[in-house]
Amino acid sequence: MNQNLLSENFEILKCCVIIPTYNNHKTLRQVIEGVLVYTKNVIVVNDGSSDSTSEILLQFPQIQQIHISKNKGKGNALRQGFKHAESLGYDYAITIDSDGQHFPEDIPVFIEALETSENKKLLLIGARNMGQEGVPKKSSFGNKFSNFWFWVETGTRLQDTQSGFRLYPIAAMKNLRFYTNKFEFEIEAIVKAAWSEIEVKNIPIKIHYELENRVSHFRPFKDFTRISILNTWLVIITFLYIKPRNLFRKLKKKGLKRFLKEDLLHSNDSAEKKAFSIALGVFIGLSPIWGFHTVSVIFMALLFRLNKVIAFAFSNVSLPPFIPFILYFSLKLGGWILGENFVLSMNEIDPSLELVKYLKSYIVGSLALSVSAAIICGLSGYLILTLFERKKIFNNG
Repeated sequence: MNQNLLSENFEILKCCVIIPTYNNHKTLRQVIEGVLVYTKNVIVVNDGSSDSTSEILLQFPQIQQIHISKNKGKGNALRQGFKHAESLGYDYAITIDSDGQHFPEDIPVFIEALETSENKKLLLIGARNMGQEGVPKKSSFGNKFSNFWFWVETGTRLQDTQSGFRLYPIAAMKNLRFYTNKFEFEIEAIVKAAWSEIEVKNIPIKIHYELENRVSHFRPFKDFTRISILNTWLVIITFLYIKPRNLFRKLKKKGLKRFLKEDLLHSNDSAEKKAFSIALGVFIGLSPIWGFHTVSVIFMALLFRLNKVIAFAFSNVSLPPFIPFILYFSLKLGGWILGENFVLSMNEIDPSLELVKYLKSYIVGSLALSVSAAIICGLSGYLILTLFERKKIFNNG
Protein backbone atom coordinates (compact mmCIF):
# COMPACT_ATOMS: atom_id res chain seq x y z
CA MET A 1 0.00 0.00 0.00
CA ASN A 2 1.57 3.30 -1.08
CA GLN A 3 1.75 6.20 1.35
CA ASN A 4 -0.82 8.38 -0.46
CA LEU A 5 -3.38 5.57 -0.44
CA LEU A 6 -2.58 4.80 3.19
CA SER A 7 -3.09 8.45 4.13
CA GLU A 8 -6.46 8.40 2.33
CA ASN A 9 -7.47 5.26 4.22
CA PHE A 10 -6.69 7.00 7.50
CA GLU A 11 -9.22 9.66 6.54
CA ILE A 12 -11.83 7.21 5.25
CA LEU A 13 -11.62 5.04 8.37
CA LYS A 14 -11.47 8.13 10.63
CA CYS A 15 -8.31 6.87 12.28
CA CYS A 16 -5.54 8.66 14.15
CA VAL A 17 -2.34 7.69 15.96
CA ILE A 18 -1.94 8.39 19.68
CA ILE A 19 1.55 8.51 21.22
CA PRO A 20 1.59 8.57 25.04
CA THR A 21 4.98 9.69 26.34
CA TYR A 22 6.73 10.17 29.65
CA ASN A 23 10.42 11.09 29.83
CA ASN A 24 11.33 9.44 26.53
CA HIS A 25 13.14 12.44 25.06
CA LYS A 26 15.87 10.27 23.51
CA THR A 27 13.45 8.36 21.27
CA LEU A 28 10.35 10.59 21.03
CA ARG A 29 11.42 12.64 18.00
CA GLN A 30 12.28 9.52 16.01
CA VAL A 31 8.90 7.93 16.79
CA ILE A 32 6.92 11.04 15.82
CA GLU A 33 8.83 11.46 12.56
CA GLY A 34 8.27 7.77 11.76
CA VAL A 35 4.52 8.08 12.32
CA LEU A 36 4.23 11.31 10.27
CA VAL A 37 5.46 9.37 7.24
CA TYR A 38 2.10 7.61 7.18
CA THR A 39 -0.40 10.13 8.55
CA LYS A 40 -0.73 13.66 9.85
CA ASN A 41 -3.52 12.54 12.23
CA VAL A 42 -1.27 12.39 15.28
CA ILE A 43 -1.99 13.10 18.95
CA VAL A 44 0.86 13.15 21.45
CA VAL A 45 -0.02 12.97 25.14
CA ASN A 46 2.79 14.35 27.30
CA ASP A 47 2.18 12.67 30.66
CA GLY A 48 3.93 15.16 32.92
CA SER A 49 7.43 14.66 31.50
CA SER A 50 10.24 16.38 33.41
CA ASP A 51 12.87 16.06 30.65
CA SER A 52 13.08 17.95 27.34
CA THR A 53 9.86 16.44 25.94
CA SER A 54 8.06 19.81 25.87
CA GLU A 55 10.89 21.39 23.87
CA ILE A 56 10.85 18.53 21.38
CA LEU A 57 7.10 18.86 20.88
CA LEU A 58 7.53 22.57 20.06
CA GLN A 59 9.17 21.37 16.84
CA PHE A 60 5.92 19.64 15.76
CA PRO A 61 3.22 22.36 15.78
CA GLN A 62 1.29 20.48 13.07
CA ILE A 63 0.24 17.67 15.43
CA GLN A 64 -2.33 17.62 18.24
CA GLN A 65 -0.78 17.81 21.70
CA ILE A 66 -2.06 17.21 25.21
CA HIS A 67 0.14 18.31 28.10
CA ILE A 68 -0.64 16.86 31.51
CA SER A 69 1.00 18.83 34.31
CA LYS A 70 1.71 15.84 36.58
CA ASN A 71 2.53 12.25 35.64
CA LYS A 72 -0.56 10.12 36.25
CA GLY A 73 0.23 6.93 34.34
CA LYS A 74 -0.02 5.45 30.88
CA GLY A 75 -3.65 4.44 31.32
CA ASN A 76 -4.70 7.99 32.11
CA ALA A 77 -2.67 9.30 29.14
CA LEU A 78 -4.42 6.87 26.79
CA ARG A 79 -7.85 7.73 28.17
CA GLN A 80 -7.14 11.45 27.70
CA GLY A 81 -5.95 10.71 24.17
CA PHE A 82 -9.09 8.70 23.35
CA LYS A 83 -11.33 11.46 24.68
CA HIS A 84 -9.56 14.07 22.58
CA ALA A 85 -9.64 11.85 19.49
CA GLU A 86 -13.40 11.36 19.89
CA SER A 87 -13.88 15.13 20.11
CA LEU A 88 -12.06 15.45 16.78
CA GLY A 89 -14.38 12.92 15.15
CA TYR A 90 -12.08 9.88 15.01
CA ASP A 91 -13.56 6.37 15.24
CA TYR A 92 -10.27 4.49 15.61
CA ALA A 93 -6.94 5.18 17.26
CA ILE A 94 -3.64 3.37 16.80
CA THR A 95 -1.48 3.60 19.92
CA ILE A 96 2.30 3.33 19.70
CA ASP A 97 4.82 3.61 22.54
CA SER A 98 7.36 6.42 22.48
CA ASP A 99 10.30 4.37 23.77
CA GLY A 100 11.30 3.24 20.29
CA GLN A 101 10.56 -0.45 20.64
CA HIS A 102 7.83 -0.35 17.98
CA PHE A 103 8.35 0.14 14.26
CA PRO A 104 6.10 2.84 12.71
CA GLU A 105 6.52 0.86 9.47
CA ASP A 106 4.01 -1.62 10.93
CA ILE A 107 1.23 0.99 10.95
CA PRO A 108 -0.01 -0.11 7.47
CA VAL A 109 -0.50 -3.62 8.89
CA PHE A 110 -3.18 -2.29 11.25
CA ILE A 111 -4.91 -0.22 8.57
CA GLU A 112 -4.97 -3.09 6.08
CA ALA A 113 -6.33 -5.50 8.70
CA LEU A 114 -9.13 -3.08 9.62
CA GLU A 115 -9.91 -2.26 6.01
CA THR A 116 -10.24 -5.91 4.95
CA SER A 117 -12.15 -7.07 8.03
CA GLU A 118 -15.90 -7.59 7.67
CA ASN A 119 -16.31 -6.89 11.36
CA LYS A 120 -15.43 -3.26 12.02
CA LYS A 121 -15.94 -3.64 15.79
CA LEU A 122 -12.36 -4.75 15.96
CA LEU A 123 -9.55 -4.23 18.46
CA LEU A 124 -6.13 -5.23 17.13
CA ILE A 125 -3.10 -5.97 19.30
CA GLY A 126 0.33 -6.16 17.71
CA ALA A 127 1.74 -9.61 18.51
CA ARG A 128 5.44 -9.59 19.30
CA ASN A 129 7.71 -12.56 18.77
CA MET A 130 8.45 -13.18 22.45
CA GLY A 131 10.88 -15.94 21.58
CA GLN A 132 13.29 -13.72 19.68
CA GLU A 133 16.72 -12.87 21.03
CA GLY A 134 16.85 -9.91 23.39
CA VAL A 135 13.35 -10.30 24.87
CA PRO A 136 13.68 -10.17 28.70
CA LYS A 137 12.48 -13.32 30.50
CA LYS A 138 10.31 -11.23 32.82
CA SER A 139 8.50 -9.78 29.78
CA SER A 140 7.92 -13.25 28.33
CA PHE A 141 6.59 -14.57 31.65
CA GLY A 142 4.40 -11.52 32.22
CA ASN A 143 2.90 -11.90 28.76
CA LYS A 144 2.08 -15.59 29.28
CA PHE A 145 0.53 -14.73 32.65
CA SER A 146 -1.59 -12.02 31.06
CA ASN A 147 -2.61 -14.22 28.12
CA PHE A 148 -3.85 -16.94 30.47
CA TRP A 149 -6.05 -14.65 32.52
CA PHE A 150 -7.42 -12.94 29.41
CA TRP A 151 -8.49 -16.38 28.18
CA VAL A 152 -10.15 -17.18 31.53
CA GLU A 153 -11.98 -13.84 31.52
CA THR A 154 -13.10 -13.83 27.88
CA GLY A 155 -12.68 -17.31 26.42
CA THR A 156 -10.39 -15.88 23.71
CA ARG A 157 -6.84 -17.13 23.26
CA LEU A 158 -4.26 -14.55 22.21
CA GLN A 159 -0.54 -14.72 21.58
CA ASP A 160 0.16 -11.28 23.04
CA THR A 161 -2.03 -9.21 25.37
CA GLN A 162 0.57 -6.76 26.67
CA SER A 163 1.83 -5.07 23.52
CA GLY A 164 1.18 -1.32 23.52
CA PHE A 165 1.04 -1.19 19.71
CA ARG A 166 -2.71 -1.45 19.12
CA LEU A 167 -5.70 -0.28 17.16
CA TYR A 168 -8.67 0.67 19.37
CA PRO A 169 -12.23 1.12 18.05
CA ILE A 170 -12.73 4.18 20.24
CA ALA A 171 -16.19 4.94 18.86
CA ALA A 172 -17.41 1.44 19.76
CA MET A 173 -15.77 1.72 23.20
CA LYS A 174 -16.97 5.19 24.15
CA ASN A 175 -19.70 3.90 26.49
CA LEU A 176 -17.43 1.54 28.39
CA ARG A 177 -16.42 2.59 31.88
CA PHE A 178 -12.79 2.32 32.93
CA TYR A 179 -11.30 2.75 36.39
CA THR A 180 -7.55 2.18 36.03
CA ASN A 181 -4.89 4.76 35.16
CA LYS A 182 -1.58 2.90 35.07
CA PHE A 183 -0.23 0.07 32.89
CA GLU A 184 -3.10 -2.21 33.94
CA PHE A 185 -5.49 -0.07 31.87
CA GLU A 186 -4.38 -1.91 28.74
CA ILE A 187 -5.67 -5.15 30.31
CA GLU A 188 -8.92 -3.60 31.52
CA ALA A 189 -9.55 -2.10 28.08
CA ILE A 190 -9.24 -5.32 26.07
CA VAL A 191 -11.21 -7.44 28.58
CA LYS A 192 -14.12 -4.98 28.70
CA ALA A 193 -14.00 -4.62 24.92
CA ALA A 194 -14.32 -8.40 24.55
CA TRP A 195 -17.18 -8.42 27.07
CA SER A 196 -19.00 -5.84 24.93
CA GLU A 197 -18.72 -8.11 21.85
CA ILE A 198 -15.83 -6.24 20.23
CA GLU A 199 -13.57 -8.72 18.45
CA VAL A 200 -10.07 -8.74 19.96
CA LYS A 201 -7.33 -10.33 17.87
CA ASN A 202 -3.59 -10.27 17.24
CA ILE A 203 -1.66 -9.25 14.15
CA PRO A 204 2.11 -9.81 13.83
CA ILE A 205 4.47 -6.87 14.34
CA LYS A 206 8.22 -6.38 14.67
CA ILE A 207 9.78 -5.42 17.99
CA HIS A 208 13.11 -3.89 18.98
CA TYR A 209 14.20 -4.51 22.58
CA GLU A 210 17.94 -4.00 22.28
CA LEU A 211 17.86 -0.22 22.12
CA GLU A 212 20.57 1.79 23.82
CA ASN A 213 18.25 4.74 24.42
CA ARG A 214 15.13 2.78 25.37
CA VAL A 215 13.66 3.71 28.76
CA SER A 216 10.88 1.63 30.32
CA HIS A 217 8.78 2.97 33.19
CA PHE A 218 7.23 -0.39 34.06
CA ARG A 219 7.90 -1.15 37.73
CA PRO A 220 7.83 -4.96 38.08
CA PHE A 221 6.58 -5.24 41.66
CA LYS A 222 4.10 -2.35 41.85
CA ASP A 223 2.67 -2.69 38.34
CA PHE A 224 2.53 -6.50 38.42
CA THR A 225 0.69 -6.27 41.74
CA ARG A 226 -1.82 -3.83 40.24
CA ILE A 227 -2.34 -6.12 37.25
CA SER A 228 -2.85 -9.13 39.56
CA ILE A 229 -5.45 -7.27 41.63
CA LEU A 230 -7.24 -6.18 38.47
CA ASN A 231 -7.28 -9.74 37.09
CA THR A 232 -8.67 -11.06 40.38
CA TRP A 233 -11.52 -8.56 40.19
CA LEU A 234 -12.16 -9.28 36.50
CA VAL A 235 -12.30 -13.03 37.15
CA ILE A 236 -14.89 -12.50 39.91
CA ILE A 237 -17.02 -10.39 37.56
CA THR A 238 -16.58 -12.99 34.80
CA PHE A 239 -18.04 -15.87 36.80
CA LEU A 240 -20.63 -13.96 38.81
CA TYR A 241 -21.97 -11.74 36.02
CA ILE A 242 -20.50 -12.07 32.52
CA LYS A 243 -20.88 -15.86 32.11
CA PRO A 244 -24.49 -15.95 33.43
CA ARG A 245 -25.32 -12.86 31.35
CA ASN A 246 -24.00 -14.46 28.17
CA LEU A 247 -25.95 -17.66 28.82
CA PHE A 248 -29.14 -15.67 29.38
CA ARG A 249 -28.55 -13.69 26.16
CA LYS A 250 -28.08 -16.91 24.20
CA LEU A 251 -31.24 -18.39 25.71
CA LYS A 252 -33.24 -15.26 24.89
CA LYS A 253 -31.87 -15.06 21.34
CA LYS A 254 -32.16 -18.73 20.38
CA GLY A 255 -35.18 -19.85 22.35
CA LEU A 256 -35.25 -22.74 24.81
CA LYS A 257 -35.29 -25.64 22.30
CA ARG A 258 -32.41 -24.39 20.15
CA PHE A 259 -30.45 -23.31 23.23
CA LEU A 260 -30.74 -26.75 24.81
CA LYS A 261 -29.68 -28.44 21.59
CA GLU A 262 -26.78 -26.19 20.62
CA ASP A 263 -25.48 -24.90 23.95
CA LEU A 264 -26.54 -27.36 26.62
CA LEU A 265 -26.09 -30.56 24.65
CA HIS A 266 -23.53 -29.14 22.21
CA SER A 267 -24.70 -31.54 19.52
CA ASN A 268 -21.37 -31.19 17.69
CA ASP A 269 -19.35 -32.30 20.72
CA SER A 270 -18.18 -35.92 20.78
CA ALA A 271 -19.63 -38.45 23.20
CA GLU A 272 -16.23 -38.58 24.93
CA LYS A 273 -16.21 -34.81 25.54
CA LYS A 274 -19.76 -34.83 26.89
CA ALA A 275 -19.00 -37.81 29.13
CA PHE A 276 -15.90 -36.12 30.56
CA SER A 277 -18.02 -33.00 31.18
CA ILE A 278 -20.56 -35.09 33.09
CA ALA A 279 -17.78 -36.71 35.13
CA LEU A 280 -16.21 -33.34 35.93
CA GLY A 281 -19.54 -31.90 37.06
CA VAL A 282 -20.30 -34.85 39.35
CA PHE A 283 -16.77 -34.85 40.77
CA ILE A 284 -16.85 -31.13 41.62
CA GLY A 285 -20.44 -31.30 42.88
CA LEU A 286 -19.63 -34.05 45.40
CA SER A 287 -16.20 -32.77 46.43
CA PRO A 288 -15.80 -31.09 49.87
CA ILE A 289 -15.38 -27.52 48.58
CA TRP A 290 -18.73 -26.10 49.66
CA GLY A 291 -19.30 -22.58 48.37
CA PHE A 292 -16.84 -22.93 45.50
CA HIS A 293 -18.53 -25.56 43.33
CA THR A 294 -19.75 -23.18 40.62
CA VAL A 295 -16.50 -21.24 40.24
CA SER A 296 -14.47 -24.45 40.30
CA VAL A 297 -16.51 -26.35 37.73
CA ILE A 298 -16.60 -23.49 35.23
CA PHE A 299 -12.87 -22.85 35.66
CA MET A 300 -12.01 -26.54 35.17
CA ALA A 301 -14.33 -26.83 32.17
CA LEU A 302 -12.62 -23.83 30.59
CA LEU A 303 -9.18 -25.19 31.43
CA PHE A 304 -9.82 -28.60 29.87
CA ARG A 305 -12.07 -27.26 27.06
CA LEU A 306 -15.06 -29.30 28.14
CA ASN A 307 -18.76 -28.56 27.81
CA LYS A 308 -19.27 -25.83 30.42
CA VAL A 309 -23.05 -26.08 30.57
CA ILE A 310 -23.13 -29.87 30.98
CA ALA A 311 -20.42 -29.72 33.64
CA PHE A 312 -22.28 -26.96 35.49
CA ALA A 313 -25.61 -28.81 35.27
CA PHE A 314 -24.20 -32.02 36.77
CA SER A 315 -22.30 -30.13 39.48
CA ASN A 316 -25.72 -29.30 40.93
CA VAL A 317 -25.90 -32.83 42.29
CA SER A 318 -25.13 -31.08 45.58
CA LEU A 319 -28.37 -29.09 45.66
CA PRO A 320 -29.76 -28.58 49.21
CA PRO A 321 -32.26 -31.51 49.11
CA PHE A 322 -29.41 -33.93 48.36
CA ILE A 323 -26.90 -32.59 50.91
CA PRO A 324 -27.96 -34.87 53.83
CA PHE A 325 -27.56 -37.95 51.62
CA ILE A 326 -24.14 -36.78 50.37
CA LEU A 327 -22.94 -36.14 53.93
CA TYR A 328 -24.23 -39.49 55.15
CA PHE A 329 -22.67 -41.61 52.44
CA SER A 330 -19.42 -39.60 52.59
CA LEU A 331 -19.14 -40.16 56.35
CA LYS A 332 -19.98 -43.86 56.13
CA LEU A 333 -17.59 -44.43 53.22
CA GLY A 334 -14.81 -42.48 54.92
CA GLY A 335 -15.29 -44.39 58.16
CA TRP A 336 -15.13 -47.69 56.29
CA ILE A 337 -11.93 -46.71 54.43
CA LEU A 338 -10.22 -45.49 57.61
CA GLY A 339 -11.47 -48.38 59.69
CA GLU A 340 -13.28 -46.07 62.11
CA ASN A 341 -16.29 -47.69 63.69
CA PHE A 342 -18.88 -45.10 64.59
CA VAL A 343 -22.63 -45.43 64.57
CA LEU A 344 -24.42 -42.71 62.62
CA SER A 345 -27.98 -42.88 61.35
CA MET A 346 -29.54 -40.90 58.54
CA ASN A 347 -31.76 -39.10 61.06
CA GLU A 348 -28.69 -37.59 62.73
CA ILE A 349 -27.67 -35.72 59.57
CA ASP A 350 -28.98 -32.24 60.33
CA PRO A 351 -27.58 -28.73 61.01
CA SER A 352 -26.75 -29.72 64.59
CA LEU A 353 -24.30 -32.43 63.45
CA GLU A 354 -20.78 -31.77 64.72
CA LEU A 355 -19.07 -32.34 61.39
CA VAL A 356 -15.68 -31.34 62.81
CA LYS A 357 -15.83 -34.45 64.97
CA TYR A 358 -15.95 -36.61 61.84
CA LEU A 359 -13.97 -34.24 59.59
CA LYS A 360 -11.23 -36.72 58.61
CA SER A 361 -13.75 -39.41 57.72
CA TYR A 362 -15.89 -36.90 55.83
CA ILE A 363 -13.04 -35.53 53.68
CA VAL A 364 -11.72 -38.99 52.79
CA GLY A 365 -15.19 -40.35 52.13
CA SER A 366 -16.24 -37.27 50.15
CA LEU A 367 -13.21 -37.57 47.85
CA ALA A 368 -13.77 -41.30 47.40
CA LEU A 369 -17.46 -40.74 46.68
CA SER A 370 -16.81 -37.93 44.21
CA VAL A 371 -14.21 -39.96 42.29
CA SER A 372 -16.25 -43.16 42.15
CA ALA A 373 -19.49 -41.34 41.26
CA ALA A 374 -17.69 -39.33 38.56
CA ILE A 375 -16.32 -42.53 36.99
CA ILE A 376 -19.69 -44.30 37.10
CA CYS A 377 -21.65 -41.31 35.75
CA GLY A 378 -19.03 -40.55 33.12
CA LEU A 379 -18.98 -44.14 31.81
CA SER A 380 -22.77 -44.39 31.92
CA GLY A 381 -23.10 -41.10 30.09
CA TYR A 382 -20.60 -42.24 27.46
CA LEU A 383 -22.50 -45.48 26.82
CA ILE A 384 -25.87 -43.72 26.58
CA LEU A 385 -24.55 -40.94 24.34
CA THR A 386 -22.78 -43.45 22.09
CA LEU A 387 -26.01 -45.42 21.66
CA PHE A 388 -27.88 -42.21 20.78
CA GLU A 389 -25.22 -41.27 18.22
CA ARG A 390 -25.33 -44.70 16.60
CA LYS A 391 -29.13 -44.62 16.51
CA LYS A 392 -29.00 -41.16 14.90
CA ILE A 393 -26.50 -42.34 12.26
CA PHE A 394 -28.64 -45.42 11.57
CA ASN A 395 -31.83 -43.34 11.14
CA ASN A 396 -30.08 -40.82 8.88
CA GLY A 397 -28.50 -43.58 6.85
